Amino acid sequence: MIHKTAIIEEGAVIGDNVSIGAYSYIGSGVKIGNNCTIGTHCNIEGNTTIGDNNKIFSHAVIGSIPQDLKYAGEEVFLEIGNNNIIREFTLINPGTKGGGRVTKIGNGNLLMGYVHIAHDVKMGNNCILANVATLAGHVELGDGVVIGGLSPIHQFVKIGDYAMIAGASAIGQDIPPYCLASGRRASLQGLNLVGLRRNFPREVVDELKRAYKMLFESGKPLQEVASEILDSNPIKEVANLCNFIKNSKRGIRYKRGDDE
Repeated sequence: MIHKTAIIEEGAVIGDNVSIGAYSYIGSGVKIGNNCTIGTHCNIEGNTTIGDNNKIFSHAVIGSIPQDLKYAGEEVFLEIGNNNIIREFTLINPGTKGGGRVTKIGNGNLLMGYVHIAHDVKMGNNCILANVATLAGHVELGDGVVIGGLSPIHQFVKIGDYAMIAGASAIGQDIPPYCLASGRRASLQGLNLVGLRRNFPREVVDELKRAYKMLFESGKPLQEVASEILDSNPIKEVANLCNFIKNSKRGIRYKRGDDE
């Protein structure tokens, strides 16, 4: 299952039923779980832990040192969960001292070709990042997030559960859960109704519609409306939306820009 041209450094831990393709390199600090497939010409190094049932395609570079000028050789880590698909030429960096030293990727994610995951990113489960989606340092994604191709995400941005980012959309501020954002300087365009209807019952979607209208169409300050909704003891999805807004550090752009 390991091609004769692959290089596995002493100290690397390889699980059961792992396939490693031609000319791939596995560093001494790497741990790979069971039933993983590593394509040809892959480079996996550093203190990288990869769970079970992952598929990593050719020319992926995983665990190389962070692209941060403050990095001074300190020990840093990358943790990847189970059942992820990592397509060709994807680059994933470990954490930095300033961000907790670890980059974390959950389970069941699809990272398409040329995706970039920078240092200290935290990604949940079942996210889809289309080709050339780019996450800068310290970005946080919830569960079920979809990011369209060629979309850059500014450092420290947070994107909530089941949000969707349209292709070629530059994200500079936080995107609340369950919302849809698009535009060259992206702003909210409403709820991610297609994603919501696939994953939630109708009554939850209806409650989110009501909350969204109160938040973004009342003309009142977002934090004030979010607090009012939370005081009414809403369902957990609406509470998730409101708490995200209250805790946002980068703010939320929800009006169309002049360039859109």
